[in-house]
Amino acid sequence: MSRYKIVNKTPFIALLLAVLMAGCGGGMPSAGTPAVSLGTAASFAVLAGSTVTNTGTTTMVTGDLGLSPGLSVSAFPPGTLNGTRHATDAAAAQAQVDLTAAYNDAATRSMGSQPLPGNLGGMTLSPGLYTNASSVLISGPGAGNDVTLNANGDANAVFIFQIGSTLTTATDSQVILTGGAQAKNIFWQVGSSATLGTNSVFEGTILAQDSITLNNGATLAGRALARAGAVTLDTNTVTTPMP
Repeated sequence: MSRYKIVNKTPFIALLLAVLMAGCGGGMPSAGTPAVSLGTAASFAVLAGSTVTNTGTTTMVTGDLGLSPGLSVSAFPPGTLNGTRHATDAAAAQAQVDLTAAYNDAATRSMGSQPLPGNLGGMTLSPGLYTNASSVLISGPGAGNDVTLNANGDANAVFIFQIGSTLTTATDSQVILTGGAQAKNIFWQVGSSATLGTNSVFEGTILAQDSITLNNGATLAGRALARAGAVTLDTNTVTTPMP
């Protein structure tokens, strides 16, 4: 008979796996999609290249407001700014540099890219990288026409949307977050301009090459960051996400 005792390692392995899974919040870790680094632009709720225009007396912006290299920021007040105004100063110029880096990062991602339909109305999307070379619409309103972003229980899950041309949301449409999804981890890279419809609800950071327009009553939990063009506001609430 052999002098060596055969040890059943199965219980030990099972215990080790259980400990590892508990430390990962109940599931094994996954690489996921890395977030887009905004640098100093992260503190800005609104950042524009040409002008910032507000036509609503009750517009409220929580976060910094910046402009570079343009010259005109209008109607703040009566619009309310809960943050610092940086009009053509060094901070705004650096934020534009960092915005360009973030835009280019988001635009050139390719690993694991999934096709993004032209109309997101009625869809539920999981975390990841999505690409549409043309324009994207969120048709709304209603449960069958809004878009839902489901993080599947991962509060750090990242969503990146690459949109070659325009992003438009319809009147009363919504971006709905579920499963732990957070606005700070959602990035919309827009090759042209973005327009948020009247009374629409939108989540995430918009990185636009040209302009961003928020129509009357639109709400943005995120950031409106425009590289070259204007950011136009009209009785809106814009709030930078919690870090």
